[in-house]
Amino acid sequence: MPVLEAAGLTKHFQARRGLFSGSRGVVRAVDDISFSIESGRTLGVVGESGCGKTTTAKLVLGLEEPTGGSIRFEGRDLQELDPAGRRHYRKSVQAVFQDPFASLSPRMRISDIIAEPLVTNETVTSGEVRRRVLELLDLVGLPERSADLFPHEFSGGQRQRIAIARALALSPKLVVLDEPVSALDVSIRAQILNLLRDLQDRLGLSYLFIAHDLAAVAHMSHTIVVMYLGKIVEVGDAQTLARAPKHPYTAALFSAALPSHPDERREEILLAGEVPSPLNPPSGCRFHPRCPQVMPVCGQQEPALAQVGDRFVACHLYDQARH
Repeated sequence: MPVLEAAGLTKHFQARRGLFSGSRGVVRAVDDISFSIESGRTLGVVGESGCGKTTTAKLVLGLEEPTGGSIRFEGRDLQELDPAGRRHYRKSVQAVFQDPFASLSPRMRISDIIAEPLVTNETVTSGEVRRRVLELLDLVGLPERSADLFPHEFSGGQRQRIAIARALALSPKLVVLDEPVSALDVSIRAQILNLLRDLQDRLGLSYLFIAHDLAAVAHMSHTIVVMYLGKIVEVGDAQTLARAPKHPYTAALFSAALPSHPDERREEILLAGEVPSPLNPPSGCRFHPRCPQVMPVCGQQEPALAQVGDRFVACHLYDQARH
């Protein structure tokens, strides 16, 4: 059974179309998507800004209520949880955010930052709290003396280690990683990603990993979901999808990513135009105005996400090949 499963997940926001018109439109931030995260595995979510990645993370974290669809955690629908079930879910699903400079209170010592989830959610003695804080610091590779310092005394990479320690304080089963390395120096990113992989192996954690950095997603993930304008366009095994993308949008994304080896040669695919507004998405396939392989049917009929060989793809190019 998956740790977390989303079915038909939808989130629409009301938005004003004009400054004075008063008429309201609907922003289709996440539009009928389904995915699952297995125990001890990483689901990577990629796509351009505005594709719905962060809204998906907020829905999983309970920071937004879905407009439609459902999320099930350990087989239980979140909408049907009683208060005790809600508390269990909040403890079991934690997050590490993008900016380690903004996510840590500058007025709190590191020991208090890491201990805050414990003190809020558990009945523990001060001695137990101190022991747990030192355990967590050791787990993320920071010395004991860090406990008594303040965030400004640490580098960006060290602050993100502290944020990871805080996320692990309640022994969660799923950690949502929302662009966890994009604010860090390139030289530090690999260290944090490797730490996250080590922690997954040691603790059996599941990750929802959201990032722009396609190389990082391919390195971290077991399965990759590619989103465009609120829709999933491709899902598959991470390494296979990165090496041989099937959807034209996925191919364009990975053609622009840094190669995994200096000798690797790949043709860059340049996409025309900008991402359309989610207030007024194109008819048919939402990617068709920018697609280099567009066909007449693409503007008329929305492709279903269906199996093509070893993965799922939403593209009319494969209408004859589905099985």
